[in-house]
Parts: sequence; C-alpha cells; structure tokens
Amino acid sequence: VLEEAYHGNTKANIEISPYKHNGPGGNGPPEWVHEIPMPYMYRGLHRDPDTAGKLYADEVLKICEKLFGQGKKPAAFICESMLGCGGHVPLPGGFLKQSYQHVRQYGGLCIADEVQVGFGRAGKHFWSFEFQNVVPDIVTLGKPIGNGHPLGAVITTQKIAEKFANGMEYFNTFGGNQVSCSVGMAVLDIMENKGLQQNALETGSWLKEELEMLKNVFPLIGDVRGEGLFLGVELVLDPETREPAPLQADYLVERLKSRKILLSTEGPGHNVLKFKPPMFFNHSDAQHLLVDLQKVLRESPLQKNLKA
Repeated sequence: VLEEAYHGNTKANIEISPYKHNGPGGNGPPEWVHEIPMPYMYRGLHRDPDTAGKLYADEVLKICEKLFGQGKKPAAFICESMLGCGGHVPLPGGFLKQSYQHVRQYGGLCIADEVQVGFGRAGKHFWSFEFQNVVPDIVTLGKPIGNGHPLGAVITTQKIAEKFANGMEYFNTFGGNQVSCSVGMAVLDIMENKGLQQNALETGSWLKEELEMLKNVFPLIGDVRGEGLFLGVELVLDPETREPAPLQADYLVERLKSRKILLSTEGPGHNVLKFKPPMFFNHSDAQHLLVDLQKVLRESPLQKNLKA
C-alpha cells in the first residue's frame, strides 16, 4: 500500500489504510502490510516527471524482493488511481504500469481503488487507471455509482471470481438488491445522457487553468494538480521551502463556507484544498467559485503570518 492511503473504514480496510492506522487512534500497520513512499512529485522523494514513475515503482519492487527472500510473495498491491486523502495527487507516468509488472512477476494481484476517482470524474477517461495504461485484476467502486445512495461494487476477472466457489456459501442480505441496482443503472443513464464525463473534462480543464493563473498571483498557492473535476490546490507558506500552510487552508475553507461554498482540506500537511464538486458542476459554477476564492485570498489574514 501507499503511505497516506485510505481504502475504507472496516477493520480489514483500516489495516491496509495508513491514513487511518498511522493516524490518531490508530495502532500502526499489521506485520503483513508493507508501505511504500507516496508518489508525490511536488514534495516527495522523487520529483522529476521523467524518472519519478520508475523510481517509485522500484520501491514496490524492493518490497517484492524482500518478501521473496523470506520465502513469501505479495498477496496484492492496492492503490488509488489518483490519490485522494494523500492530497489529490496524480500518479507519475508509468508508476502503475511498472508497479503492476513487479507485483505480478512475484505472484501478486493488482487492485485499483476507483471509489473517489472513477466513473468519469477525471474527464479524459472513465476510469482513472486508464491514465496509466494498465488493466487491474480487481477494481473497487463506491460513492459516485449511487449518487448519494449507499452502493458499492467490485469488478474482477472470471478466474478470480471463481475462487469464491470453494464450497462455502457466500450471501448478503442486501447485496444486489433491486433498489440499489436500479439507482446504479439510473446514474449511468444520466451520466451518459447529460454528457457528465465530457463536462468534467471541459469544466475541470478550464478551472485548472484558472487556478494555475491564480498560482502566479498568490504565492500562498504552491501547486495546482489533478484531472477533470478532481483537483487539488496545495497551500504553502513559502514557495521555495514548500512549508505547508494548514492554518491558512482552514481559514480559507471557513471563509468560503460563509459564502456557501464547501471545500475541505486533505494531505499529510492538511494544506491541500480539495476540489471535487458534483458532476453537474459547470462553467458558470466554476466562475462563481473563482470570484469568491480570489476575494478570500485577498483578505488581510491571508496576507499575514498565521503560524501562531
């Protein structure tokens, strides 16, 4: 798993979620969970876009080799196709492709967590793992597929699915119920009929360009990143040192809330603004957001030192 990864809040998912088990109230990772550095090109170990993907994938290889030396093999490598709780971080080019090759070479499965970033939100592709030109063995889905209705799904290969047919009956009282399945089908129909993936691409691309222009005006903005309607804006006290600015991020979130715009923060430094609006979020909505965002950025508390 990746540092700062979050994959859910059941006991099993917390065990593979450093964001939870290394955080407040957590008990650390079980001995069978192995963490690699987050592929974070803005402030991570490797920042050159030409080499970062390979170098971070080498960290996956190191764990595979270590397990092999112990007479073991990896069970699976699970990774969000773009990192959510880690700070809305796109993966460096080639990272998943090479990581998947290493894991499969040593006998493990590759799992793509698309709960936050799947279903067209990233704009260019319906699934965010497509940016990395890979095909996972298992894909986990949730959140958007029900549009607020509690609905999740797992997609896998026939070969893996057949492993469930081991004689032990599996059933779930609410699994596959007609209401939830109808909701999921309706969401797909609306997304297609309303062109919401294309809207995510067009609106998100324009919004990202505008946010990047704000970065040239406000030194508080250290980085703008993401795809489609899954964007992150990292706030820093100093563009050179890249020291996180969590207090400024909190201030900005609260001031925007008073203007009826809801954002939240994420990332190891709690200084990344998450732009993850509903898929109907359009150009007019983005303009409204940018007007209020600039007004708050110009407020005097954000022009002062909020470290105290």
